[in-house]
Amino acid sequence: MMNSLQHQSVFVEKQPTPAASKESGSPLYHGKLIAVSEKIKLLQKKLIQFFSVVQSMGITVSMTDYERRKLQIFNLLNFLNLIAGIIVPITGLIQDRNLPPSAWIMAFLPPTISVIVLVLNVFKRHEAGMIAYFVMYPVITSVVYINGINLGVDLFFILYGILAVFFISRISDMLFSIGLSMVSYFMLSVVLKSYIYKLETANFGLYLFNQGLAILLIFYGLFLIKKENADYEKKLLNSNNELGHINSEIKQQQAVIAEKAMLLEQQTKKLEELNSLKNKLFSVISHDLKAPMYALRNLFQSVQQLDVPGDEVKAMLPEVVNDLNYTTGLMENLLQWAKSQMQANTIFPQRFDLAETFDEVMHALRLSAKAKRLDIKSNLTTPAFVYADKDMINLVLRNLISNAIKFTPEKGQVFIRAKQHETYTEISVEDTGVGISRETLDKLFKEFYSSNGTSNESGTGLGLMLCKEFIAKNNGTISVRSIEKKGSTFAFTLPVAEGGK
Repeated sequence: MMNSLQHQSVFVEKQPTPAASKESGSPLYHGKLIAVSEKIKLLQKKLIQFFSVVQSMGITVSMTDYERRKLQIFNLLNFLNLIAGIIVPITGLIQDRNLPPSAWIMAFLPPTISVIVLVLNVFKRHEAGMIAYFVMYPVITSVVYINGINLGVDLFFILYGILAVFFISRISDMLFSIGLSMVSYFMLSVVLKSYIYKLETANFGLYLFNQGLAILLIFYGLFLIKKENADYEKKLLNSNNELGHINSEIKQQQAVIAEKAMLLEQQTKKLEELNSLKNKLFSVISHDLKAPMYALRNLFQSVQQLDVPGDEVKAMLPEVVNDLNYTTGLMENLLQWAKSQMQANTIFPQRFDLAETFDEVMHALRLSAKAKRLDIKSNLTTPAFVYADKDMINLVLRNLISNAIKFTPEKGQVFIRAKQHETYTEISVEDTGVGISRETLDKLFKEFYSSNGTSNESGTGLGLMLCKEFIAKNNGTISVRSIEKKGSTFAFTLPVAEGGK
C-alpha cells in the first residue's frame, strides 16, 4: 500500500499540472517545503530521543560500560518484538475475523511478554527480565503451536538461541536457553505437522511478513552483536594502548627513580670515602705536622739554652729540612684538596706552556734533588702548549717528580719527557728507584696509600689521589708501570692547546 502511494507521488511530480508548476515557483510553495522539512527533522529528533529513552531503561550507575551497552541492545530488541507482536494480531484482525478466541489470546501473548520484560528492566530486575525473555518466549510460542495454531514464527526460536549466546553470561543458563529454543524449533517445525489453523494458508502475506520479520531480527541481532563486540574490542584495544602508555610512563619513572637511587648511592659512597679521607687527613695532620714543629723547637731551644756548637747545628739541619719539605708538600696538597672539594667540578682551563710549569716545579724541588745528588733530565726545553688548569697540573707535576725523588736512592736518575701528538700531549716521569710491587700497584689511585722513601721520607698517599682526580677533570688519563728494584714510570695525558704544537 505504501509502495503504491510512493509511485503515485512520483508520477504526480513527473507530470505536474500547469497550476502546480506555477505554484512550485512561488514563495508559498517553498515555505510549505521548508515547513514539511522542519517537521520531518523534528519527528526524527523525537524518534531518536524516544529510542534513547527505551534503550536506557533500567540502566544504573554501578553498571560497567559493557553491561550498559548489552542492556541497551536487549531493551531495543524487546521493543521491536513488542511492535512486531502488536502488528501481527492487528493485521490478522483486519484481514481475517474468523479466528477462534484462543488464537487471539495466543497471538497477543508474545507482545505481553515484551511488555513484562521492559517493565522488569525499568524496575532494575534485569535477571528476571532475562529469564522472562529467554524462557517465557519459547514456552509461550510452543504453547501456541501445541494448541494447533501455526502463526509462522518458528524462526524466532533461532533468534532466541543466537541472542542467548550474547546476553546470558552463565554457561549453564546459556546452554539451557539454547537447548530449549532448539528443541522447541525441532518439535514444532519438524515433528508436528497437523495444525487447526495455519497462517501460511489462511493469510500467506501475513505469514511471509512473520518469516521476513524473524529473518530481519536475526540479522539485526547478529549485526548488533557483531557491532557491540567490535566496539568492545576497540575499546579494549584503546584501554590496552592507554595501559601501555601508562606502563611506559611508569617504566620511565622507575628508570628515573633507579637513576636517582644510583646517583644517591654514588653520592653516599663518595661521602663515605670523603669522610674516611677526612678522618685519615686529621690523623695525618695531628701526627705528622708535629714532627717538624718539634724538630724546629728542639733545635732552637738547644741553640738558645745549651749553646750548641755550629757543627752540631749544621748536622741537625738536613733532618729538619727533610721534615719541612714533607710538611710543605703536605700543606700544599691539603690546600689543593680542600679547594677541589669546595669548588666541586669547577676548573679553570687555559692555554699555557708546560715547559714553564716544569721549570717552576724544578725550582721548588731542586734542594731535595740536590740533597740526594740525583741526575734529573728533561726534554722539555722547547715550548709545549696544553689546554688545562695550570694550578692543577703544577700540583700533578710536583707530586710525581717529588715521588720520583723520594723513591730514588742517591746518585739515581729521573727522566721527565713530553711527547706531543695530534690532539694530546703525553708527559711521563721515570725514575731508577726501588720500584713498586704488583700488590702495591693495585692500591695506587684507589685508596689512601703511602710509604716511606729511600731516605725515610714520609708520605700521606694524598698526592697520587689528587693527581688522578685533577687529570680526570682536565680530560686526561694517568697510568703507571713499574718493576721492583728497577724503577717506575708515571705517565699522564693532556689536551693540546689550539695552535700549540
